[in-house]
Amino acid sequence: HCSRPGFRRMSATVKNPFQHIVEPLDPKDPKQQFYNLSKLGDPRYDRLPFSIRVLLESAVRNCDEFLVKRSDVESILNWKETQTQTVEVPFRPARVILQDFTGVPAVVDFAAMRDAVMKLGGDPEKINPVCPADLVIDHSIQVDFNRKSDSLQKNQDLEFDRNRERFQFLKWGSKAFRNMRIIPPGSGIVHQVNLEYLARVVFKYDGYFYPDSLVGTDSHTTMIDGLGVLGWGVGGIEAEAVMLGQPISMVLPEVVGYKLSGTPDKLITSTDIVLTVTKHLRQVGVVGKFVEFFGPGVAQLSIADRATIANMCPEYGATAAFFPVDDVSIQYLAQTGRDTEKLAYITKYLKAVGMFRDYNNVSQDPDFTQVVELDLDTVVPCCSGPKRPQDRIAVSDMKSDFEACLGAKQSFKGFQVAPEHHNAAIPFQFNGKEYTLSHGSVVIAAITSCTNTSNPSVMLGAGLLAKKAIECGLSVKPYIKTSLSPGSGVVTYYLKESGVMKYLSQLGFEVVGYGCMTCIGNSGPLPEPVVESITQGDLVAAGVLSGNRNFEGRVHPNTRANYLASPPLVIAYAIAGTVRIDFEKEPIAINCDGKEIFLRDIWPTREEIQAVERTFVIPSMFKEVYEKIENVNERWNSLVAPSDKLYTWDPKSTYIKSPPFFDGLTMQLEPPKSINDAYVLLNLGDSVTTDHISPAGNIARTSSAARYLTSRGLTPRDYNSYGSRRGNDAVMARGTFANIRLFNKFLNKQAPQTIHLPTGDTLDVFDAAERYQQSGVPLVVLAGKEYGSGSSRDWAAKGPFLLGIKAVIAESYERIHRSNLVGMGVIPLEYLSGDTADSLGLTGRERYTVIIPEQLTPRMIVDVKLDTGKTFQVRMRFDTDVELAYFHHGGILNYMIRKMSEN
Repeated sequence: HCSRPGFRRMSATVKNPFQHIVEPLDPKDPKQQFYNLSKLGDPRYDRLPFSIRVLLESAVRNCDEFLVKRSDVESILNWKETQTQTVEVPFRPARVILQDFTGVPAVVDFAAMRDAVMKLGGDPEKINPVCPADLVIDHSIQVDFNRKSDSLQKNQDLEFDRNRERFQFLKWGSKAFRNMRIIPPGSGIVHQVNLEYLARVVFKYDGYFYPDSLVGTDSHTTMIDGLGVLGWGVGGIEAEAVMLGQPISMVLPEVVGYKLSGTPDKLITSTDIVLTVTKHLRQVGVVGKFVEFFGPGVAQLSIADRATIANMCPEYGATAAFFPVDDVSIQYLAQTGRDTEKLAYITKYLKAVGMFRDYNNVSQDPDFTQVVELDLDTVVPCCSGPKRPQDRIAVSDMKSDFEACLGAKQSFKGFQVAPEHHNAAIPFQFNGKEYTLSHGSVVIAAITSCTNTSNPSVMLGAGLLAKKAIECGLSVKPYIKTSLSPGSGVVTYYLKESGVMKYLSQLGFEVVGYGCMTCIGNSGPLPEPVVESITQGDLVAAGVLSGNRNFEGRVHPNTRANYLASPPLVIAYAIAGTVRIDFEKEPIAINCDGKEIFLRDIWPTREEIQAVERTFVIPSMFKEVYEKIENVNERWNSLVAPSDKLYTWDPKSTYIKSPPFFDGLTMQLEPPKSINDAYVLLNLGDSVTTDHISPAGNIARTSSAARYLTSRGLTPRDYNSYGSRRGNDAVMARGTFANIRLFNKFLNKQAPQTIHLPTGDTLDVFDAAERYQQSGVPLVVLAGKEYGSGSSRDWAAKGPFLLGIKAVIAESYERIHRSNLVGMGVIPLEYLSGDTADSLGLTGRERYTVIIPEQLTPRMIVDVKLDTGKTFQVRMRFDTDVELAYFHHGGILNYMIRKMSEN
């Protein structure tokens, strides 16, 4: 189990120094015990934020004076006094959660690690998860078919046909590795399944009660924080180490208290609240910190509302967004079908250890590093975009904001369209009728993503709006790609039972699949006439989705403007057909009777929605759906997979390939070496996302990856997506920096290319890197702020590693991506405060030597020398001693293999 030490087991003579605070939770059942933290007798405990109490309990329970020390417990208790210091503590989460895009490479790594351990003379079966690991297959399904009643079945059939090999491999993994459970395709989205089914809230295991906690290989793992389960996203590489028993080494975080007061207006949705919170916390600055919510306003929010806010934690940059358990949490567990015995011990345990919250009780408010406040009365209906989740726009300002963006210079809020082209209109034929597209025309409208589909209030709100729209005689133009991809079967159940599903279907919002779909770029193709019109007019077409990310090139290559919105607003913009509309002043549409219909005429109130929710969202639905979740997919059940403990790699496979990460690995460590005379592969700006570094979407026919797959006998229709190919390093290395929206300063334009500096040739990034590697030359990347923001994507570190990139020099890093770079042995270097590439006069055409001394310390400053004679300093972002240990081993997986190979 994850809560047990990894490499050195506690011997019978080594006793947990906190054994004296162990006692039964119920005197009638003395075998079920818990560590009663209130018996520590330390007044500091009652002042700790509730999220830090979870870290403390884990440290106390796992204290073995080896991996977790008594001094670590003292450091956590002393949290308030350590805010100005960098204090490193270990954390053992109770479990790990994965989705298939990140799960397949994790299982590939495990299979390759077993091979490596055997070559080094160890026992390959030591490579095995020692804590519960749940892998939910949700990232593979695409919106190939929509607007038809059989769209769901057709998309699921195509998903299976495309991904049979991957699914077979995952099924092998579920047999070959202990403690690994696979939730089959068609079940739902990982974070919604986690919320509704997998979450324990309190573990009852091996004779002990303790708080549920987890890390996940998806950045939106934080959604579970809304239920009072502490969890956050980590790199796939780090998650693999946790699964093998290694604690997470983390810097004890600052905790920002986010006080909610007031009551939201009756027309406000949880999506409006989360987009407001996201913009606010981006401005506050919470990167690398925990956010903990408190105040009377929290009691006004349902668990689904809290989970929506917690889900978008990566978008405001925090590590976790924690809502401690209260009575509303227990009511939610009852509503979702958890049994009464569990509810009783969850409540009793959390009250016994001081982790049960009453949001109206001010005396319970703990100490925080900083407190910020939001009055829910001030929240207005809003969207975010057109290129970033934190760029919130009031719905009343959408028209003027879009029009301002059209003419603004190329940026996060600009498309640089010449003024004379702002009103361009391109006519086209679709299904025998003529339509017109212009800038701002909506071509994708997707109700998608666990952020919102887990929330009955916004889903039923969308259904009620659809009902009123149909009753008013409104419709959605047939060329708009509409879709509904719920996060679990429960959603479809209550939409049907409440009678609103038929109205959604009439507007084109048919259920197309249970998975992430449009939110992660699996939006499928647009109609050819639509693509031709967009291309002909160079139009800034729009996608509107109820997702959590809208970075350039992510949703669809042909939608340059993408807006995050609540499910009811997705439908509203689909009906309007454009984002260039002011709903307060202009009608959403004119019906067949010539009557002007305004959005306010069809918008449901909170009271209407709650009345329907109380009647139709009931425990029996959740029980019925989840009782059969692991066996409901017949194609999965009939899939035959091998049962050998070592995987037999198929050299003909283009999906699953043994990675080269461990080739030539020995038990001996090499001392760290300086990086000498490196070339710059790419010169990048701010907010380069993991989508730019390692895209998940379709493989372009002109790309290096496409040429490789063609050479293996595949046709374009069989390419599938980069995300589905993450088990094959040859595809993924070629897909690194292959995003068409990548802006490389060497080229001064968006393209997945760079300049091979020795020759001046413009090449695809992979081809340039290959030339450098053939010459034996190391590479670095220059970047600006927030390098690696966006999805938790280990291939955004593995890919650069395979390209020969030894270091990245950036102004700042997104937390998970920095961790992934460390995990692969790529050095994250950070300019000193005030320095940038521009201020230092760097063009990227210089050659770079990074001086790495033999004796390294966390966050040390090192010299960078250029062939021009210039020298500057950077900070080496290995933040802890453990991260330095990983670097000395050449990465975290090499470290684990050597540990597991020790006799």
